[in-house]
Amino acid sequence: MIDPHKLFQLEGGQKRRKLALTFGALERDIAGIAEKGTEYDFTSMSREEYTKALVRIVLADPKLPESAAKELTALLAEKDFDERRTCNVARNHLLSIIGTFPAEWDLVIAPHAASGVVQQRDFYDGLCVYAEDIRSPFNVGSIFRTAEGMGLEKVYISQGCTDPMHPKALRSGMGCIETMGFERKGLDELPEDVPVFTLETGGTPLKDFVFPKKGIVIIGSEELGVSPQALKRATYGRVSIEMKGLKASLNVGVAFGILVQAWIDSIQKNP
Repeated sequence: MIDPHKLFQLEGGQKRRKLALTFGALERDIAGIAEKGTEYDFTSMSREEYTKALVRIVLADPKLPESAAKELTALLAEKDFDERRTCNVARNHLLSIIGTFPAEWDLVIAPHAASGVVQQRDFYDGLCVYAEDIRSPFNVGSIFRTAEGMGLEKVYISQGCTDPMHPKALRSGMGCIETMGFERKGLDELPEDVPVFTLETGGTPLKDFVFPKKGIVIIGSEELGVSPQALKRATYGRVSIEMKGLKASLNVGVAFGILVQAWIDSIQKNP
């Protein structure tokens, strides 16, 4: 952490970058996930006082938009001061001025459960997804996060799928990759005794599709969709999400989320 007086003396661009980094470190400290060596350790003032001092430096920035200044001023005036939200808002306003916008894997996201706490997963028996050649680590993490959150039993990934242990996948997965685990398999290695279907264009509309009680849904790559081999392997059928937009295109993680919700709704309505 840097002394507020020293930060105040820095010039424009350098000051903004240092402040943004400091707010990020503060967020992690508040969330209990501070990186080693970046924990708050000022003895002359509390962390809350330190945060407020930094915000006042931001408020003096001539490039800070009026709307941003009003938002930060209101946060400072709140009776129950929200340290983390204030840090987050200040940091993102600074990044906007600098012209840098964070991707999801750069965001400061705290784990939902305390570390070391072992919990038993509750899931729908036999509901699985096969991620075929998903290239973006962000999308891989998103798929795991949805699968874990919605209660799928297992995630399979193809040989060409990005490694789920990639730092960006782990970041966007928010601990769900470690919780669920995964199996890397070829299409011909998928279980033979369960229905396999695909999420792809040109299939039965979502509202008309008869979902299996158990099964594996194949979702395809961001660029090419589901492969011809996967379509052939999906003997149970093909389901599609109807869209009205000109592009008629959804991110694979978003499409997967819509599909899973419909699948679970079907199971709950017809147990």
